Amino acid sequence: MAASLRTHPTPILSRGDIPAFQPDLADVSSVFNPGALRHGDEDVLLLRVQDRGRCTHLLPARTRDGHVFRVEPRDLTPPADLLPGRVLHHVYDPRLTWLDGCCHLLAAVDLDAGCRLLLGRWPDFGELQWLGLTGEDDQRNGVLFPRRLAGEALRLTRPNRPGRPGDPPSGSEIWLERSRDLLDWTPVACVARGRFHYWDELIGPGPPPVETEAGWLCVYHGVATHFAAASIYQAGVLLLDRADPARVLGRSRLNMLEPRRLWECVGQVGNVVFPSGLTVDVDAAGLASLAAPFRLYYGAADTCVGLAEGRLQDLLDACEPV
Repeated sequence: MAASLRTHPTPILSRGDIPAFQPDLADVSSVFNPGALRHGDEDVLLLRVQDRGRCTHLLPARTRDGHVFRVEPRDLTPPADLLPGRVLHHVYDPRLTWLDGCCHLLAAVDLDAGCRLLLGRWPDFGELQWLGLTGEDDQRNGVLFPRRLAGEALRLTRPNRPGRPGDPPSGSEIWLERSRDLLDWTPVACVARGRFHYWDELIGPGPPPVETEAGWLCVYHGVATHFAAASIYQAGVLLLDRADPARVLGRSRLNMLEPRRLWECVGQVGNVVFPSGLTVDVDAAGLASLAAPFRLYYGAADTCVGLAEGRLQDLLDACEPV
């Protein structure tokens, strides 16, 4: 872990912080992988909460300092019959983006046919409006860019594909896609591939990209598989061109965050730090200063939520030219 990226010594959210406003939430198993964005002087989070039946619930939370949270007693999980004729088993790992004057999100959904991405809109952080699937490709970890380019929305996704025949599908590429309506998407280019033998053999996008004068800073997760003996989830960063995000300007050779503390190494899934929400102040045009401090929220061991802090310059400094 880069010395300039500070991590909180204990989880900032754990299962004891979840209000028991429903019977199934009286003694949950875990809370992890939250989406997050800055709104005014608060960070708004959407938490992935897992009950003891391994059902997923989406709960809102707010914080002013990244340490003290107000978890709201509201479950924003869509109903299982949201998609006519299809069974929706789980909705999870939401990524929040301020786009077109409103909070939007992409979440992973488990269907009988595999994993898909579900689009939602969260106006005024009231009721979540679920707008539909964004295609039939097996994908996870979709993140929207916070502004359109030439009238088109952009996103980063992780296609799920089996590594070998019979293997469960996973992802070793991050793709850039474009859309006019946020529902129908066209692939543009592969912006990153996993590096076999190193810390990021499997990869996927983390929080939504942050626009700076140097380019789009994109935190991503990487998995070292160690020849299937173990999987270690870590975090790194990509730098994409502001005008042409298909053009990669830089990438971190070293990870910026890795599981080291006991609660990052031991849990429902061990050896996991999974970056899912990054908050930072931006100007009226949506541009963030490289001197600006950020908060990076991450899931730890699929059990609790951790916090890493730094300045955007730290992420830029980690990128080596590509």
